[in-house]
Amino acid sequence: MAFAVALMIILINPSQAQLRLLPKINLETFKLDRNITDNITSACVRLDGRCIFELSDQKSNLTQRIRYTEQRIADIKKIYLQQDNVSLKVFHQQDNNQQNIYVVIEEQELPVVTLNSQDASIHGVKLAHHAKQIAHKIERGFAQAKQERQSSFLLQQSKVAGSIFLAMILFNLLFVYWLKRLNQAKDHLDPHINVESLTANLEQRKKFNLKEVQYRLLQLASVTVWLGGILIILGLFPQTRSLQLLIITLLRIPLRLIIVIWVCYILIRLSYAAIARINSAITNNSFANSYVFQPDTSQRIQVRINTFSHLFRGIVTFLWIGIGVVVALSILGLNITPFLAGAGVLGLAFSFASQNLIKDTINGLLIIFEDQYAVGDVVTIGEVAGTVENLNLRITQLRDGEGRLITIPNSSITVVANHSNGWSRSDLRIPFAYRTNVNRAIELIEGVATEMYHDGDYRPKIIEPPQVLGVEDFAERGFVVRLWFKTEPLKQWEISREFRRRLKNAVEDTGIHLSLSHQEIQLNWNNQKN
Repeated sequence: MAFAVALMIILINPSQAQLRLLPKINLETFKLDRNITDNITSACVRLDGRCIFELSDQKSNLTQRIRYTEQRIADIKKIYLQQDNVSLKVFHQQDNNQQNIYVVIEEQELPVVTLNSQDASIHGVKLAHHAKQIAHKIERGFAQAKQERQSSFLLQQSKVAGSIFLAMILFNLLFVYWLKRLNQAKDHLDPHINVESLTANLEQRKKFNLKEVQYRLLQLASVTVWLGGILIILGLFPQTRSLQLLIITLLRIPLRLIIVIWVCYILIRLSYAAIARINSAITNNSFANSYVFQPDTSQRIQVRINTFSHLFRGIVTFLWIGIGVVVALSILGLNITPFLAGAGVLGLAFSFASQNLIKDTINGLLIIFEDQYAVGDVVTIGEVAGTVENLNLRITQLRDGEGRLITIPNSSITVVANHSNGWSRSDLRIPFAYRTNVNRAIELIEGVATEMYHDGDYRPKIIEPPQVLGVEDFAERGFVVRLWFKTEPLKQWEISREFRRRLKNAVEDTGIHLSLSHQEIQLNWNNQKN
């Protein structure tokens, strides 16, 4: 990691790193426009890809001046580097309100650049003094260009390049090892793996998101090492320094967008970890209170926490992505003020045309905070019943018994029957034939229900002892005995099915008759004697 940070420092500002490995590169290099004033911009004139001085002018003229000056410098460099003992002298000469800089080489006086008042005013110096500085920089640049082509210098730079490449390989092997370990840790902390305890599940989510952040940081460090190392190696040699500058120029826009995306992703994952941490603290506090005061609310707390986690993760994801889009547009040089103003006006107009959407959002907030139902509950909304699979501020989605996904706008929800809030009830109505003794029927039901209540497999699912309410009704085919089981949420159907199975077996053993769907015809014969 230290090597990666060092590479980033060198890429941003090589002068601070005290290494002459790159041309003059700073944060300005990665900007689309280097605006000094409203009409004047500055840009570098380069020799062997190294910035030797800057020119300032209007945008329409600056590119042409830079191109002409660099071409003149390239022509002079070609002559200067052909022989070892070629003398070179740079001087400046005033021409009206301008300063002309010339290079004398092999008794040839070649013009390089013409400076005007704009070039000097930006630096806050007089034009003659600025021309003297530029001449000195040009002369020093040519001397450095010849020095960098000496065999001793190239040999030394080759050794440095080999050392950097070896360090890149070693650090990459280290990163691969760390990434492999983090990937294994993420597999064990996968939040999609069900954990019985909600606290453990929240802790697992927090650790997973933190590991994900570490994993992405290591990936970034690995890419930084390779990209930074390659750029540094290219910057070591004058023949490849122009290629280094080309790569930086081509990557400046994609790199900024990638950084924005990466930062947004890291912030989203950190927000997920914070949400899990906060929910874990709330859960621990709620469980402590529920254990003392309300023993039946623990599972309900789990359902609500899961719903809140899902909702808040969606909100922070939308928030960070929105901020990322705005920042990306701003970094690309677009004026986002009209965009934000237009979005505000559009949002106001949209709000008047989308009153149902506002109603959905308000009703969704009330549903969540009033705990009318949550994700995982079994509910009946109007004529639709099913398990809540998704709940957000706009819609509620149910999965019914046939597997259909039903989407309901929150604004249309007025009456909700929640079958799993706190506890559930198995309401059984058992019909017996009229010829069956009532007391024996009730004793049979009590016996089967009590036996099931004390069964170790079903005892945790039944909250209270079963209640036999007695004869509920006299139907056409027999009398009806009613029985209640108070169960854990969503366990009422399982308890009902098991009780019916056991009662059927018990009825067959005792000979008691259940009421069947058939008709009985009784015939009475009256014998009359003549």
